[in-house]
Order: sequence, then structure tokens, then C-alpha cells
Amino acid sequence: MNALRLLPLSLLALSLAACVPTQTRPPPPPVDDQPEAPAGPAAQDNLNAVAWIQTSVEYRLIAGQTYRLALGQLDRALKTPTWDALVPEERDTPIKNLPPAVIVDVDETVLDNSPYQARLIRDGKPYNEFTWSEWVKEEAAKPVPGALEFARAAASRGVTIFYVSNRVQDLSPATLSNLRKAGFPIKDESQFLGLGTVVEGCEDSGSEKGCRRRLVGRTHRVLLQFGDQLGDMVSVLANTLDGREQAIRPYLGWVGERWFVLPNPSYGSWEPALFNNEWSQPEIERRRQKQEALHY
Repeated sequence: MNALRLLPLSLLALSLAACVPTQTRPPPPPVDDQPEAPAGPAAQDNLNAVAWIQTSVEYRLIAGQTYRLALGQLDRALKTPTWDALVPEERDTPIKNLPPAVIVDVDETVLDNSPYQARLIRDGKPYNEFTWSEWVKEEAAKPVPGALEFARAAASRGVTIFYVSNRVQDLSPATLSNLRKAGFPIKDESQFLGLGTVVEGCEDSGSEKGCRRRLVGRTHRVLLQFGDQLGDMVSVLANTLDGREQAIRPYLGWVGERWFVLPNPSYGSWEPALFNNEWSQPEIERRRQKQEALHY
């Protein structure tokens, strides 16, 4: 068959192909009609911290071992007449012949307030004095792991426990009741020294505890101190990263010997040190400065 006879067939094929509709993808829907991606949960800096305190075995082990190690040091201190856990500038009275005592902070040192923090997370609310007061008045806080066993062992050795707390004086009755319900040894109300305790000849700045430690030292030889904040054991003159380092540096050898620190990633003076102690800043700005403090 020659080329001239093939030509009409070629033209016919082309004409048939032109009659077949072209298949194309449908146009995308308008942007406004597309479903929005679900928004993630609001940032909650305290969630992991509270979950760790309430659920991890590691937290219970750390707290428990702290108090077990402290009990061995307590026995050493009782046998060492010159042993004192107060910094020299807080010691007004010579320790000779003074009865022994131990100073403990209350919140997150002997009493666990993580249920209150959990409620704030659940409700999406920040800390405030009213909800805190309501929680304290429930008298429902449980002992930090190891704290009760240590306190009872110390009392059995003739050591008085002083509970030096930044809970306000109005919360003293509820605090003492909670401590007693939990089983902590308390002979009388003088063992609780809350915020606002008047100390003759001494005045602290803000919530510092130096004067109250000094008050205990006027009548007792302080063998050990416990807390979850640096300010529970030594005055922090400047709550900055450098200021906190300077406050503890002279006494690093006392940590694990006379001073015992409990873990508290939930809250504390370490946090505002990251944003110049300016709580009035918007939360997003405080979070930005905390992120800037991280090392990468």
C-alpha cells in the first residue's frame, strides 16, 4: 500500500482523537472551604514537672534517698559538739550546751502540694493566693517520700523539728493541723515559723528566711537544714543566675552533709531568675526569656 492511500486513514484517526474529551483534575476548592488544621494544646510549662513528681519512680527514689542519707549525717552531727548547719552570720548564740534541732521547709520539702499544681494545669489557671489558701485549708497534703520517716527518727533522738515556711501566718493553724494529720512530730506551735514571724533585732527582705533561722539558732544548735530552694538554707541577695551561684558557692561542701536539697521542677525562685524577676511581663515574653536561657 502506498503513502497516498494511507493519507486518508491518518486524517480519520486525527479527527476521531479530537472528539475524545480531555480528562483533567478538578480545580481545588477555595481556600476558605478547606477545613482548618486542629490547634494544638496551649503551652503548659508545668505539665511535665507535675507529672514527674506525681508518677515517676525516680522522684520517690531521689526524695527517699535524700532523707535516708540525712539520717546518717544526723547521727554524726549529734556526736560532734561543734557541728552547726547555720551560716556564721546567722549564729547569734554560741552552740555549746544548746539542744539539737533540724530546720525544714514545708512545701515540697515535707509536704507534697502537687495536687494543687495539678488543679492549676487542669483549669488552665495561674497560681493565686486565694486558690492556694483554699488548698492549704483542705489540710490534704501528703508527706514527701522519706520526710515523715526522717522526722520521726529525729524526734526519737531528742531533736526538735522547726518548720520554717513562707506560708503566711494566717495559714498557721491549717498548716500545723495538716502536718499533725500526716504524722509529723510537733509538740507546740512555736515549731512553725511562717512568713511574717517577728524576730527581735532582725528584719528580712521579702520572703527571705534568715531572721527565722537566726531565731531558731538563739535557742538551738541546728544540725541539718532541708529545702527545695536555696533560700531555705542561705539568704540570696540577688535572685539572678550569678547571684544564686554566689550565694551557694561558699557552702557547696555542706550540701549532702549539713544541707539537703529536695527536687522541685514545678516552681521556685530559680524560675523568675530567668526573666529578671518581672512577673508583670506577659507570659509569652517570660517564656521567650526562659527559652533564651537554654543551651543548644
